[in-house]
Amino acid sequence: MTERWRFRYEGAPSSSTDFPTQADAESWFAGEWSDLAEQGVTAVTLLHEDAEVYGPMPLDLA
Repeated sequence: MTERWRFRYEGAPSSSTDFPTQADAESWFAGEWSDLAEQGVTAVTLLHEDAEVYGPMPLDLA
């Protein structure tokens, strides 16, 4: 069975991508957070399967 890591977005509808590891999810997020903020996402929460790992983490472009 493959593990599922993903971010839940707050503030704007957006589809989340599934990742096989926490490191993959966090690496992707490091490069995409500003684009998500520009799309109206105000915060994200990292999920492992359906359990919250951390968050919500605010996205602030300032």
